[in-house]
Order: sequence, then C-alpha cells, then structure tokens
Amino acid sequence: MAELDLVVIGAGPGGYVAAIRAAQLGLRTAVVERERAGGVCGNWGCIPSKAILADAELYRELRHAGSRGIVADGLRVDFARVLARSRAAAARQAQGVESLFRKHHIELVQGRGRPVVGGVEVQRDGAKPERLAARHVLLATGSRERLPPGLRVDGDVVQTSREALEDPRLPASLVVIGGGAVGVEFAYAYASFGSRVTVVEMADTLLPGMDADLGRELERAFRRQGIEVLLGHRFEHLELEGEGARMAVGGGSGPRTLTAQRVLAAVGRAPLTDGLELDVLGVRMDRGFVAVDGAMRTSAKALSAIGDLVGPLLLAHAASEQGVVAVEAIAGHRNGMPAPDPTRVPMCVYCQPEVAAIGLTEAEARARGPIKLGKVPFRAIGKAMATGHTEGMAKLVAGARHGEILGVHLIGHGVTELVGEAGLALTLEATTHELRDTVHAHPTLSEILREAALAAQGEAVNI
Repeated sequence: MAELDLVVIGAGPGGYVAAIRAAQLGLRTAVVERERAGGVCGNWGCIPSKAILADAELYRELRHAGSRGIVADGLRVDFARVLARSRAAAARQAQGVESLFRKHHIELVQGRGRPVVGGVEVQRDGAKPERLAARHVLLATGSRERLPPGLRVDGDVVQTSREALEDPRLPASLVVIGGGAVGVEFAYAYASFGSRVTVVEMADTLLPGMDADLGRELERAFRRQGIEVLLGHRFEHLELEGEGARMAVGGGSGPRTLTAQRVLAAVGRAPLTDGLELDVLGVRMDRGFVAVDGAMRTSAKALSAIGDLVGPLLLAHAASEQGVVAVEAIAGHRNGMPAPDPTRVPMCVYCQPEVAAIGLTEAEARARGPIKLGKVPFRAIGKAMATGHTEGMAKLVAGARHGEILGVHLIGHGVTELVGEAGLALTLEATTHELRDTVHAHPTLSEILREAALAAQGEAVNI
C-alpha cells in the first residue's frame, strides 16, 4: 500500500468520525480496528445498552399502565430476547459504520495497531506484523473498564458492562458498584425487569460530578422504584458463594454485608493504552491520559490523540468533535480553533427518569460569582401532566448581572432530547431574557426551559 495521509487507530465514535472527515478533506485514510467498527460505544456501550433501556422502560410502563386504563394481563419478559435485540442493534450500527467507510473509500484494516515512526504497525492474529506508512497517525483507542482494588471479574457472577451485555440471564438480585452513569443505567434496567437491585456509591450523591440536585432527585426516584441506594459506601471485599456472591462494604454507618446473584462493577473507565508503547515515541502523559494541545496533537511528531485517551470527557460525542478538530488541523483547515470547551459538552444518562446537563453546576457557578437560579418541577408543565411523567425538574443557572446562561440541569422523562436547546443557548451565549422571548410550542416538554428562565428572573408563571 502506498503512503497514506492518515491512519486512525480505533473505529469508535471518535475514530470513525475523524476518518470520514479526513476523507471529506481529501486525505487518503485508513482505519485500524481490532474488533468491529463502532468501538465500545457501538458494540459494547451506548447502542446496545440504550436498546435494553428502551425495552426496560416499555416493560415498566406496561406493568404500571393499569392506572391509565391499559391492562396488560399475563405480561412477562423474555430477557434472552431483550439481549438478542440489543446485540442486533449493535451489529446494525457496526454495519452502518463499515458501509460509511466504503462510501468514503476508507480502508478498514482488522488488527491491533501501534504507532511507530512513519506510520502504524498492525498485528493480525497468527500473522507477522505489517506496516502502514502514513504521514500522520491519530490515536482513538478509547478506554477500558476500571475495577475497584481487590475485585476480580470472572464473567459469571462478577461482571463489567461488557460481560453483562452478553449475558442472557436475568439475575434475581444484583449489586452495582458505582453510582455513575453506567451504574445507574444498569440498575434501572435490571430493576425494571424484576431484579432486586442495590447501588453502592462512595460519594454523597448519585452521579458524582454532576449537579448535586440531579443526584439527589435520582436517588428519590430510585427508592420509589424499589432500588436500594447506599451512599458514602465503598467496596471492601467479595467472596463467591453458591450461585452468587457475598460482598462487604464500608461506610459512615458502619460495615455491611450484601448478598446477590450478580455483581456489576461500574466505577468508571481508564484510557486504553495497553500495547501502544507510547513511551518509546516520547509521548507525554498527564495523570494517565495522553497529553494533547488544542489541536489534539501529542508531544510526538505527526501523532494526535482524541477521546477517552485524552480525558477528562469520556463521552462519545466529545470524541467525535475532537476527531474533527484533529483532522482539520492535520489538513490545515482549522486555523487555531481549539478542542471543544468541556462546559459546552452535554452529559446524558438514560435511566428513567433521564438526566441531562450542560455547563456549570450551581456550585461551580457560585465559585465564580453571583448567580440566579430558576428551578421548575415537571409537574408544572402541561405535557408532563398529560403523559403522566411528572417526576423531575429543570434547573437553570445564570449570571446575576446580565442573565447569561451558565448551566442547565435536567432530570425527567425525555430530557436527553431537551438538552440540545440548552447547548445551543450556551453556544450562542444566550441570556435568560432571550430564552424567555423564544416562543415554545404548547403543550411540549421544552416549555420547562422557558419556564426555568422565567423563574430565574422572578417571573415564573406556572409555579
């Protein structure tokens, strides 16, 4: 193969978007991927988990539909078919990415890629390493699951999300270690299908790192759903016992022993640098992440990196945007435009109620200066009342003097589809006055954003 302009290592949301943008800009591009195109997100994360969550929501809705005049007698769940549908969704996603590669004349090379001087070394199973010559290399290898110290995954009783997304067995009971996005999504799904679920989280609220009001509101919702939540507790040790496990946790209220048929470790993710030998190329690291500049360039010549490798935003859509920044810089089409501002990147959690946020939390905004808040419960919104989804609220954080929108924090049914408007408001540096003056259709859930702006100005109508 002749020398390429760019080789991307990793075909996840960051890598495949970067490769397509590179091809659009006229760069001869190849992608090296050890598994299927789509990466962790498409194959073992975002897409299959959201398929399961959609089914969990449907099942829970039908189980509780009697109050709405809909009686579903004999309702049951075939969890193996739920898993099969999620795997089919992942397969379609991978096929779609592979089709896009063909459309843009991007070669997909199966194997493990490692950056070397002048290109990439590819190791295929049972074959000698081969080299792809390239002027530039982009690392988009993503991340792997982190584990609490002392916990060993056996894939049967103790699992990560990877093993769970392949297991067609519905556990009678489950302990989830970690109350972040992955942990609460799996907790909701299994509880909806009938498992007895306990969530163990070290922090004082669920969803640590997001606005504290969101975590507290989600905790209340989970307790109403029958999910036990242990905050301020940490994993200590675990013993396999029969067909399940006995796990010791410690916290402010003292030690506790939990028993469950299944244990799910969901304490976060770590950058996947195994086998890349970045030290050989002199790549500078920063607290375990690859250090990059505003154009996503590393300290090594002609080597860039994006996504979970560079942190701290371990989000698929952040990786995609960083990929565009990186390849536009390589192609000379980006004149000093930096990587996305972390405060302009939305975070979404897809349990029910859903959680979505963008911008500064209340605590972060207060640390910068005077603010004003607008908080509106969904029960004040007509569309929420009509659909029966009245849990949750919207919280808008704005500057006290000019009303500039600093952050929007949402929890409720469908809020992951509302956060886009909030993101546009932050991008355009909108104020509460402009959001107030934007006519929102009635009845819609999006009215809660305008009502929150009104509330921040002391002009709320429906509360």
